Amino acid sequence: MENEHTAAQAEIVASELFSEFFWNKLGPTNHDWPCEEQELHQVKTHPCDVVYYYDEPYAARQTYVHCDLKSYAKGSITSLALKVAAESLARQVACAERSEEWRKLHTQDHVTFIVSGLLFVYNHDGEYDKDFNSSLIGITPESLQLPRGSRLFILGPKEIFWLDNVRDEIQRMRGKKNAEIPQAEFCSYFHPQLIRRANLQVKKAKAATLETLTSPIIILEHSDPRGSAKRGVVVFYGRAGESADEFMYLIDTLRKYELLDGRTDVVVKTLDASRVSSPMFEKAKLQYLEGLAGSTTDLGDYVRQIRYEPMSHIKTSYSNIDLGTWS
Repeated sequence: MENEHTAAQAEIVASELFSEFFWNKLGPTNHDWPCEEQELHQVKTHPCDVVYYYDEPYAARQTYVHCDLKSYAKGSITSLALKVAAESLARQVACAERSEEWRKLHTQDHVTFIVSGLLFVYNHDGEYDKDFNSSLIGITPESLQLPRGSRLFILGPKEIFWLDNVRDEIQRMRGKKNAEIPQAEFCSYFHPQLIRRANLQVKKAKAATLETLTSPIIILEHSDPRGSAKRGVVVFYGRAGESADEFMYLIDTLRKYELLDGRTDVVVKTLDASRVSSPMFEKAKLQYLEGLAGSTTDLGDYVRQIRYEPMSHIKTSYSNIDLGTWS
């Protein structure tokens, strides 16, 4: 399944990826810690690849993400392998919440927190082309037996490819001579003010949450380093963009999030979208304008100014030779 060097590939990808989404590491990596339920779990220790944390936007607490980082070749990504890994990770999450040693190693003092699990399935040969979700059918809430309130997320090869391209695009936009976005200190991931869930930590919660990273819309917001009221918004949209209705819904979502105004520059980015996505986006803007009380309104101007830019994709790969398999 994995050896030391293929496993290292998943660690490198995850580290580069999550740092761009403002996750922080805390504690040692690749270590074992005592199981709190040895009879039930039938093990004496649990493994820990790495733990990340971020501030929650809708609650005054932190989320600690206990990760199992897998680096599999195409043929090793099977339903059985994923089920075994997910059930093992669920046991780790259940014990982490109760373990004094885990808390001592991986959490900050005097902080309210929750623990979530993340199964990160990286395809190191880049050849996996099956329906990943169909391989998850055998993983059920009953088989995981997570504690109440705990959650387990799974990122497969397709999702990691998407997120890695978002990361690369952000770095490209920031690194240009005439940078399109400023340095990280002026950036944050957008969390809307929801009717039933107010964003309680607007300034503190800059990171993309697990929910954000597993949704079709990731919004990066950036302020003007010179201190003006201007702001920029980059909307990374993970769907195909095959119809105008699809993009009309996206535009209306941006309106509801109050991201369309006179001080905000908005650009929508897609990856491997439909070949008709560009004309569909323009059609959506026209149809959205037709639905307004008057296309000469301020909102009409803001909709016209939204830009659409398909991204060129990259594929991150690492050679086992580079990672030291040859001597």
